[in-house]
Amino acid sequence: MQLNVANPFLNLKYEPALENLGEDYYDRVLAAEFPQHILRFRNDKLLPQIGLDPEKVFDEDFIEAFGQFQGVRPFLALRYHGYQFGEYNPALGDGRGFLYGQIRGIDGELYDFGTKGSGRTPYSRGGDGRLTLKGGVREVLAAEALHQMGVRTSRCFSMIETGESLWRGDEPSPTRSSVMVRFNRSHIRFGTFERLHYIGRSDLIKKLLDHVIEIYYSHLLKIENESERYALFYAQLVQKVAQLVAQWMAAGFCHAVLNTDNMSITGESFDYGPYAFIPTYNPTFTAAYFDYYGRYCYGYQPAICQLNLEMLQVPLRAVMSKADMEAALEKFSEFYAQHYQELMLRKLGLENLPMPEAEELLKSTIQVLGDTQVGYHAFFSEITDLFSRNWREDVNSILSEPDFLQGLENRESLENWRSLYHRVLQNLPQSEMAEVAARMKRWNPKTVLLRPQIEAIWEPITNEDNWEPFYELVRKIQLGI
Repeated sequence: MQLNVANPFLNLKYEPALENLGEDYYDRVLAAEFPQHILRFRNDKLLPQIGLDPEKVFDEDFIEAFGQFQGVRPFLALRYHGYQFGEYNPALGDGRGFLYGQIRGIDGELYDFGTKGSGRTPYSRGGDGRLTLKGGVREVLAAEALHQMGVRTSRCFSMIETGESLWRGDEPSPTRSSVMVRFNRSHIRFGTFERLHYIGRSDLIKKLLDHVIEIYYSHLLKIENESERYALFYAQLVQKVAQLVAQWMAAGFCHAVLNTDNMSITGESFDYGPYAFIPTYNPTFTAAYFDYYGRYCYGYQPAICQLNLEMLQVPLRAVMSKADMEAALEKFSEFYAQHYQELMLRKLGLENLPMPEAEELLKSTIQVLGDTQVGYHAFFSEITDLFSRNWREDVNSILSEPDFLQGLENRESLENWRSLYHRVLQNLPQSEMAEVAARMKRWNPKTVLLRPQIEAIWEPITNEDNWEPFYELVRKIQLGI
């Protein structure tokens, strides 16, 4: 096949940063050949980030580069292990994807193009290496929604339907196939280090850690003392992960599969399979049907991520101080609590509240969400719509019998919340009410991906090959409406 030399993706300046580490970290692989290539999604929002004008990039460019996989060579299937539901699994690795290439964004940072559904690799473990079309649709939606809600996340760069029939136990089969390209900072995982510990290669752990610091924590290179540099790396990773989990929790998001192979060394969220956004505030809400004991339920996410950071200490002990890591991890809960409080108060339109008031209002907000079981996202969306400057002057005007609260039997916690919120607003100058309203509007989108919404756009795709509801939903998510 003759390459389109005008294809902007084939003319990007790809950097072999991870490839240069050597073949102890990956296998060179080929992409599958697909019978069909229909571009179903292209993320024009990301193109300027890599210096491309969306109007000068054609659908055929996406298909050639990311469906027919022309151009960049080699493709790298990364090697890693991981703790899956608490059990160590040494048979992992990129089983249906690979690192397509690495490029610099206009911000000077290095980014990865990584595939999902691009065919078998040495780590497919008997699988077909494919991605269902519904799985691709769900990941596009999750990544865009989380990004809009302020979560540090990977995003879907493109999704192409590939014309194969797949058999899956969790979808009506045969089902349609797709290949997706992810755009994020790094595909290096906690499990990448765990594998190197498992095979007894402390030299490779050090080499990988130096690479991670050089590329993703380069501000630490100015620290000449190696032990201090390593300790600060781990401390900053702890803070990044704590903040990420706080972002999930405030967004009402349950990742569902928080195995160590799904934890990024950059503290970035990625790999959205059986995720769900919570319908009501319920700490025991579990997204994955196969999570029988609720290990990765919504409320346990902070604890499991802290545990995953603790498990990462095992391989890192080969090159850094155990005491330094333990001291850093002790601050996880503090980082998490502080960031979660800030994010939740932001949803109420507030920032920089004094600590006693902030803690009391957050506790009251969680109490009312749990006691009333009002829709988690509906609560914040409705107070955004109903907010009035008059709320500062008259407590009785706050949520005065809105439709979404009709029929609630337990109103005591709601009345307590109204009183607290009114008191906080009274302590703010009248001139700040416009800023309160603006914050609420920014951080409480109307469009939330509850399961019925996803099924509602999937049904016309299945029955009529009608993609308009999907595109409209993506548009609303990206616009925050």
